[in-house]
Amino acid sequence: MVHPRHGLDDAFQTPIRFSLMAALGHRTEVDFATLRDVLEANDSVLSKAISYLEKVGYVQVTKGNVGNRSRTWVESTVKGHRAFQIHLLALRTISEGYLD
Repeated sequence: MVHPRHGLDDAFQTPIRFSLMAALGHRTEVDFATLRDVLEANDSVLSKAISYLEKVGYVQVTKGNVGNRSRTWVESTVKGHRAFQIHLLALRTISEGYLD
């Protein structure tokens, strides 16, 4: 039997990246400001988390303008959503006692 910890993904090892993926869920795009407020994170920490997840292909970032203001939207990719679900399953399996 393979230990369920092998299903954990290092991309979600920080609380902010984990929370970011949870906040995105199945939703379409969520704007940066909303994510910042919901996650109670500062711009720098959130930006770094988004950049990391974008590099591994777990989120997609879209930049644009609303009126004269630039905006950033973030959404989970199919790859990112699947990876997060596998990570959650591993956490559940570990926490529920996989030896039963």
